[in-house]
Amino acid sequence: MRLKFVPPLMPTLVEQPPEGDHWIHEVKFDGYRSQLIVDDDGTRIYTRNGHDWTAKYRDLVKEAANLGAESAIVDGEIIVLNEAGLSDFGELRKAITRRQHDLYFVAFDLLHLNGHDLRDMPLEDRREILAEMIPKGSRIQFSEALPGTGVAVFHLVDQAGLEGMVSKRRDSKYRSGPSTNWLKAKCYSIDEYELLGVEREAGKPAFALMAERGTGRYVGSAFVTLNREMRERLWKRVQERAGTAPNGMKRRATQWVKPGLIGRVKHLRGEEDLRHASLQDFREED
Repeated sequence: MRLKFVPPLMPTLVEQPPEGDHWIHEVKFDGYRSQLIVDDDGTRIYTRNGHDWTAKYRDLVKEAANLGAESAIVDGEIIVLNEAGLSDFGELRKAITRRQHDLYFVAFDLLHLNGHDLRDMPLEDRREILAEMIPKGSRIQFSEALPGTGVAVFHLVDQAGLEGMVSKRRDSKYRSGPSTNWLKAKCYSIDEYELLGVEREAGKPAFALMAERGTGRYVGSAFVTLNREMRERLWKRVQERAGTAPNGMKRRATQWVKPGLIGRVKHLRGEEDLRHASLQDFREED
């Protein structure tokens, strides 16, 4: 029997992890959400949108033989680790094309096993079966639950420089699509970006438009959340350094600035562009 791809369960983003004993907490890995399917036709690996990427993950496909399953559908994340031992999204694309042996599949849920659909089983039971299937020392690894309360785990994850955590109801069934049975809490980073301009409209929040330092690549906008004194100082600098739109960018109600203003931006960790971002401070280029 050929098994079909199952659209993944998608966690809901929250500001704080949930409390209580009916949740388990795992590290949120910074990689590609993927689905590993084993059946009579061999092993296939799909992206979160159902694209067949088996050919890109040859080494992991070979590792799947060690699971010892006649048929299985495993939900997980494909990652690569950096020198600090943290999942590194920036290195992942390079590893897929050049360093297959550096890829890991971190398994966190089991949807099907040997002809049985497990999605109506409680999460805790599905994970117990999955943990027993995965051999030690393999490039397919089990995502262990972290001990402690949601707040304590989130603190440890943040201090370790990880992207965030996912909390899952122990008794939950697996249902494709957005769900509040899985909640992801993401950590924030503060980094410096080049200020391209400020978008201001009467009666609306102001946004700072930011670019990657060195490359000038536009990475998104950040809420201007400065206190009144700092806001006035920013508006003054923007007026003094009035410039033109870079690379033909068009944004209404935007005052563009000449290069030389650097903004400190708080933003969600592990994203390629700015998300949930706010301008914390700014300075002149050294």
